Amino acid sequence: MNWKEHKKKLLEDPEFRKEYEALEPEYKLASSLIRLRLAKGLTQEQLAKLLNTKQESIARLESGGSLPSLSTVRKVANALDAEVEINLRPKDHTGEARLSTQSRR
Repeated sequence: MNWKEHKKKLLEDPEFRKEYEALEPEYKLASSLIRLRLAKGLTQEQLAKLLNTKQESIARLESGGSLPSLSTVRKVANALDAEVEINLRPKDHTGEARLSTQSRR
């Protein structure tokens, strides 16, 4: 059984699906950080030097295992010449209201 098949089977369990979906913001952020870092041609070590931190800190950010503070995300975005965008939307996804905050720091 390959990963896609295994994941599909796991997602049939409502409890697993709920936990999996709860982690989506962390993994989306991690994926964006990796994509932007690679687009800039930077290694984790190089990005860490730009942020005056250690490579291990960048690895933790990119693992998606925890959600960094907003100030950390802003520092990384600045180093990668990127913008931070945060969206809040109703859980039922039917509402039109959306709160969007953008930062160019």
